[in-house]
Amino acid sequence: MAGRGSRLRPHTLTVPKPLIPVAGKPIVHRLVTDIAKVLGEPIDEVAFILGDPAFFGDDVVESLMELASEMGAKGSIYRQDQPLGTGHAIMSAKDSLSGPAVIAYADTLIRADFDLDKSADSVIWVKQVEHPEAYGVVQLNDQNEIVELVEKPVEFVSDLAVIGIYYFKDVEVLKNELQHVLDNDITHGGEYQINDGIKRMMEKGMKFVPGKVDEWMDCGNKNVTVETNQRMLGFLEQEGENMVAETVQQENANIIEPCFIGEHVVLKNTTVGPYVSVGANTVLENSTIKNSLIQSNSKISNANLDNAMIGNHVVYNGNFETISIGDYSVLE
Repeated sequence: MAGRGSRLRPHTLTVPKPLIPVAGKPIVHRLVTDIAKVLGEPIDEVAFILGDPAFFGDDVVESLMELASEMGAKGSIYRQDQPLGTGHAIMSAKDSLSGPAVIAYADTLIRADFDLDKSADSVIWVKQVEHPEAYGVVQLNDQNEIVELVEKPVEFVSDLAVIGIYYFKDVEVLKNELQHVLDNDITHGGEYQINDGIKRMMEKGMKFVPGKVDEWMDCGNKNVTVETNQRMLGFLEQEGENMVAETVQQENANIIEPCFIGEHVVLKNTTVGPYVSVGANTVLENSTIKNSLIQSNSKISNANLDNAMIGNHVVYNGNFETISIGDYSVLE
């Protein structure tokens, strides 16, 4: 499911948050491929739930359909006509809700390596956190089964936070329970929530178990997205992935790895890194840039940047620091 992402403005004014690249690949592309690795089996269909067509337009649809094709799967596009909660969003795709399925929110990234318990009716993916009172958490019984979902517990319940990725052995069961939620107008804050469908499944004795991820990375705002870019670059370096394109042009330039440097990037009198992602066709000159995320077709000159996030088609000439510039901006 893909939201517009107001916390990541100005970048999400022109680019939907799931399509913002982290370590050179859009968030949703990384999420889908990482989930596929955990599943370890062919995927028949990838269904995307989008909002307003004026924002999630043909270019977005084309990108997502290409992603599904890369997975060897059918791509389906659904629209949530009103922002009425996670349960409502899922039911927007009810025509695709049958058989085994994973449901995921497209604003997080994960690193996980565990065997999915497909004997369970559902697996809820969780991450151990230091401050569980800030999250929705799961409560487990002695058999390591999930028996309750608790939102932002005042008293300690567990330190396993729900990260927004779910596996259902037969997602049609969830669909039926969410239909009951919609039909009976069961809302929280005016929204229909997935948790109400899940709780009805639990009440009927269905088995829910946790799937613990090693890393859970947020992309909710500029600072955490830059941090997520840093962490992802570190993971990819450890895995031996080559992240500097052969077409990069360097003149008196220095790359301090790990960095992602896209196709046809020009580096002139510039030091880049560590922990920098640079999109295709961007020109960097007379600059020092570290721990930053710069997208495509931009020109950055005379800059000293740290913890910066810069969009596409940006012209930047100056000595600002700790900035966040959206697409088509000019700072000189």
